[in-house]
Amino acid sequence: MSHSKESRPEILVIDDDAIMRDLIVDWLEAAGYAVHKATDCNSACAALERAPALVVSDMWMPGPCGAAAIKWLKEKYPEMRLIAISGHFGSGQGCTEEAATSAGAARTLAKPVKRAELLGAIAELIGPPGK
Repeated sequence: MSHSKESRPEILVIDDDAIMRDLIVDWLEAAGYAVHKATDCNSACAALERAPALVVSDMWMPGPCGAAAIKWLKEKYPEMRLIAISGHFGSGQGCTEEAATSAGAARTLAKPVKRAELLGAIAELIGPPGK
């Protein structure tokens, strides 16, 4: 039997903050998801060729980010789900939650992201991890 995507959904985590990125990756791997990580939208492009089921992306990074990046991702990979995270939602800087959602994000979460909230949103969007 081949390893199908249904058995273990792949998730791509994009964040330029190494501590936050590694924390989210640890949470997702511990929960049983297959996880890849990227430091910014440019380095994420190679990982996107694997067509992950879901992307968790920071909205405030160097290079293309925020609503423009979400819009591009959704145009290129319309089936992919995306969770936008940011410490700047509601601050008047960068991408707003409304802009992220209207660009195509399925969910928005403010930093500091809570583990249960993130895992709950992911399970709702792509289902629980396969074992």
